[in-house]
Amino acid sequence: MDLHDYLFTPFAGGLFLGLLIAFFSWKSGFVARRNLKKELKRAEQESGELQKHLNTQLKINAEGNDSLQRKLEELREQNETLRINVSTLQQKPGRAEIRQLTITENAIGLMREQAPGFAQAWEKALRQAESDYESTEGGLKKLVRKVLPSLGTTGPSHEEDDKEQANIKDIKAKPKDLETA
Repeated sequence: MDLHDYLFTPFAGGLFLGLLIAFFSWKSGFVARRNLKKELKRAEQESGELQKHLNTQLKINAEGNDSLQRKLEELREQNETLRINVSTLQQKPGRAEIRQLTITENAIGLMREQAPGFAQAWEKALRQAESDYESTEGGLKKLVRKVLPSLGTTGPSHEEDDKEQANIKDIKAKPKDLETA
């Protein structure tokens, strides 16, 4: 038997066919592994890029939150400072004098209206002016007094001013009448 007879035997044909199938299987496995390696590298690169993007985004958010926290702290400090300033201004020494002057001014205005008994009317007017001032410390009257200060005080009426001016003219005219007589 020569080589030709050995090559064309059913065993050699089966072996050749088996080796051919094994070769194509090995080649397709090799190509699949190479594609998987490429896909893995691409996925790792994409993951790295996404992680960098996420880190950048987190840094930006952290910086934004920090700036908001700093601004919030500044606003809290400013609020506290303003609150202290307001309470200090309300407790200034001149505040009590202004209150007393306003009350006295209102009492004098009321006295002009109620002049028959000076002492009793003065005390009554002073008490009424104090109660008016205390009632205007809050609410709508306070707003009206701040916006239109002339409405918050009680002043003499125009008729009383005219009467006072007429009395002053009479008093000035009497010494002249005495000199002529």
